[in-house]
Amino acid sequence: MSHIVTFVANRQAGSLTAAEANRAQVFAQGFDLTWLDEGRAFEFSVQNVPDRAALAAGLDHKQVDIFVTKSRGRRKAVLVADMDSTIVTAETLDELAAFAGLKEQIAEITRRAMNGELDFAAALRERVAMLKGLKLSALEATWSEIQFCPGARELVATMRAHGATTALVSGGFTFFTARVTAEIGFDLHRSNVLLDNGSELTGEVAEPILDKDAKLSTLRELAEKRGVKLAATLAVGDGANDLPMLKEAGLGIAYHAKPVVAAQVANRVEHTDLTSLLFAQGYPASAFKTGE
Repeated sequence: MSHIVTFVANRQAGSLTAAEANRAQVFAQGFDLTWLDEGRAFEFSVQNVPDRAALAAGLDHKQVDIFVTKSRGRRKAVLVADMDSTIVTAETLDELAAFAGLKEQIAEITRRAMNGELDFAAALRERVAMLKGLKLSALEATWSEIQFCPGARELVATMRAHGATTALVSGGFTFFTARVTAEIGFDLHRSNVLLDNGSELTGEVAEPILDKDAKLSTLRELAEKRGVKLAATLAVGDGANDLPMLKEAGLGIAYHAKPVVAAQVANRVEHTDLTSLLFAQGYPASAFKTGE
């Protein structure tokens, strides 16, 4: 089966040239070169999967993400996205901890958990316990500072416009996933529930905890509900708890990922934004929707 190689450049670092595109195509023995966005993204077909590092080395532009996908079934029917550091720029639990004066301590635990150095569920319980007694007003204050990753709106709006089911599935908390879902336009969200007594956090999280296995189960469930194979799914995330779904999805993309994830997922966004997930599916920039 033939594959498609897609190149997406960080436009802030310059544009891709026709000469670079042609040179890459010749190197990879590719054919049917097509520009998805002039100066920003192009693709071509190949019979044999080329070496990404060698392709990147042959480009003058040094901030280019390269994706390799099967030529059949490129546009996916299901999207499952992580939230923290994927759809939103921050780790929401770390930002919440700032209101308790514990951001550094909790962020270090988060870092280790997201790199697979700690058990996710145990690390989540530990961090939440440290927030016992924090006023609920801190949740709203945290939300008011949250920013979305570039391309998040376009990713979800474009896939929904083309009939895909879009889900936000996070090891974070429903307080935030519900708001992100409403703001960005996901079809559904799943995450953990922070417990409170009506005025303060109790330092507990509802069981069972949504972890890596639950993320993978959601991917499988949504594919089954849509009546499609896993080959028709797309997953994106950055942490160790995203790895199982990234590996099993038809197209798994690591987004500015932690080292343990980057080492195991070949398709990675390292220089660009979430619209690269659309280019990787063959959507031209002219097909993007803004969601506004």
